[in-house]
Amino acid sequence: MILDLDIGNTLSKWRLKDVDSSEIRSRGAVWTREEWRPGADIPDLDVVESVRISSVARKAVLDDTVSLLRRRVPNVFVARSTREALGVLNGYEEPGRLGVDRWMGALAGYQLAGGCCAVDCGSAITVDFVIPGGYHLGGYIIPGLRLMKESLKLGTRNVAIDPESEAAELLEPGRRTVEAVNHGIYMAAVSAINRIYSEVCDQQEVALPMLLTGGDARVVSRGVQVPHAVWPDMVYGGLEASFPLTPAERAGRMSGAPVVPSPVSLEKIRAGLAFSMLL
Repeated sequence: MILDLDIGNTLSKWRLKDVDSSEIRSRGAVWTREEWRPGADIPDLDVVESVRISSVARKAVLDDTVSLLRRRVPNVFVARSTREALGVLNGYEEPGRLGVDRWMGALAGYQLAGGCCAVDCGSAITVDFVIPGGYHLGGYIIPGLRLMKESLKLGTRNVAIDPESEAAELLEPGRRTVEAVNHGIYMAAVSAINRIYSEVCDQQEVALPMLLTGGDARVVSRGVQVPHAVWPDMVYGGLEASFPLTPAERAGRMSGAPVVPSPVSLEKIRAGLAFSMLL
């Protein structure tokens, strides 16, 4: 079995993948912690022969995790943000400072679409661009839905946005404080994503497919106005492309990869941007 770990600052996700069939056998998530308990926090390592890790947690957390795993597992692969990988040139002035989860998403998106806008809707919302030819432009970071709500300190932090809500409902004026907060932060998030996408496509003179991932991707996607696809395993896709271990991965197939959405024309993007600037 292959154990894939996506370690965040607050939440860590894992999945078990069969080496021969490439099937996902199980998956889960736990709060990121200083000390892992195999068999409780993560699967029993007796069935694992390889581990792939993407981590944005503190260095001490990653070091302790790798130390534990290397005592129990033959192969441990740790993703790093580099100057170049898999045909993509990192756009950061200091490539190692780009969050490795963003780098994995950019690599996965490029392998799938040959250029994309990769949006990760987690604690923070990150928006990264890779244009055809493999140049990573850099990106944007804005507070995620939960962080925006917590910053208001209005006692509504524990009332989450219903992930089944329709965008039209979430964009209406709220009639209670909790609704006003939820609808306001939702409007801020989706408006920022829509505007960022249009501005960058206009500047670069290219219409790119958009791919969304992260815990809030499905609810955020309902307010995104351009063709897009939700890919929950996009970071894992970057790990698969970076460290291919199964026959399917070596053939370039990434688990759960969606059909690439066809973007609208650049003319329509520019027309919408021009209209929004008149309002």
